[in-house]
Amino acid sequence: MKGLMKAVKAVSVNTVLAFMLSGLLIMVGGFGLAQIYDKLHNQVVMETSKLGPIEENTEPAKAKDLKSIIAENQKLVVYLEVDSDYGKVQGSGFLYNQQGDIITNAHVVGDARTCRVKLSDGTVYQGTVIGRGGEIDVALVRVPELAGREPMKIARDRTAEVGDEVIALGSPLGLQNTATTGIISGVNRNLDIGNYHYTGLYQISAPISHGSSGGPLLDRLTGEVLGVNTAGAEGENIGFSIPITQVLPLVENWSKNPNVSPALPTTSTTNEIPPKELAMAASYLVEEFYTCVNNGDYVGAFALLGSDWKAKQPYEKFRAGYLNTLSVRIEDLQVLAVNQDGANIGVIIAALERTKEGEERISYYRATYQVGLENGKLKLLNGTASKIR
Repeated sequence: MKGLMKAVKAVSVNTVLAFMLSGLLIMVGGFGLAQIYDKLHNQVVMETSKLGPIEENTEPAKAKDLKSIIAENQKLVVYLEVDSDYGKVQGSGFLYNQQGDIITNAHVVGDARTCRVKLSDGTVYQGTVIGRGGEIDVALVRVPELAGREPMKIARDRTAEVGDEVIALGSPLGLQNTATTGIISGVNRNLDIGNYHYTGLYQISAPISHGSSGGPLLDRLTGEVLGVNTAGAEGENIGFSIPITQVLPLVENWSKNPNVSPALPTTSTTNEIPPKELAMAASYLVEEFYTCVNNGDYVGAFALLGSDWKAKQPYEKFRAGYLNTLSVRIEDLQVLAVNQDGANIGVIIAALERTKEGEERISYYRATYQVGLENGKLKLLNGTASKIR
């Protein structure tokens, strides 16, 4: 009987312990399940599919609408007017940086030092030409009053492709705020127009008319500047634009190192110019000539010559005479004479030249120039030069 009682007690104790242990396990299990649920409920599970990574569902950036692009950029496009020996020349340009510099075509400004710059709101400023291309038809005009304004966005690191949609802005026939649309219909086009040799041009279906030269060519999707409009085919919906990537090295250098000389006097006779002022202006003209030659701006240098000199030595012959000149500097400049016909300027120059054998050498020359008025402007009427050593 005692053995039975002990057995019953043992069973009872074991049963109680079993129930207690079961309850404890249920409590722990419930707590664990709650924790696991909570953790999973508040966690985003990302799994890599064997078919490829799962991408977030983000919408692509929307392209700007046409009206917005035109409205934003038209206020940064200007109308240029230049007085030349042949009358008024019209063109377009656009704000390139926060220094108030405007990109345009070199054939628009010609040999002018200044030009009138008209904004889209009708405000007119005077701009100063601080850089002019030789063989690339581009120039840079500075307008101090525009400094600090937000310029156009430039596509610095890419080029356009055939089929890209574009917008051409400008002032055809003097009509400001004109926009035409089209596509890039060809690339790497080469042309010779006047004194300029164009290479790698964009051909566009947006027409370029007189007065639109120098305006920007915009990417239809982003509004960024892709090129500088330069020429159009008469009566055809074909235009040409210089890729902005060709232009940037030139304009960036001009902006940092502006080529600004004092304005030359404009009058009908040298008798109206005080001798001291005439001597100074004539000296500046000779210095400007060699600055152009040193920069490879043969068009600018040629523009400083008088009509008789140009007739005797056409541009191609003039340019060929400097193709082997790598650099040139004035060692000495003297005013030899000032009279009613103008001024005679003598210089000694040092020229770094490339020989036929491909070697480089420095040669020294003595040159004399007669500076006088032609059509109210000072020009280099004639000149002679001889090699010293």
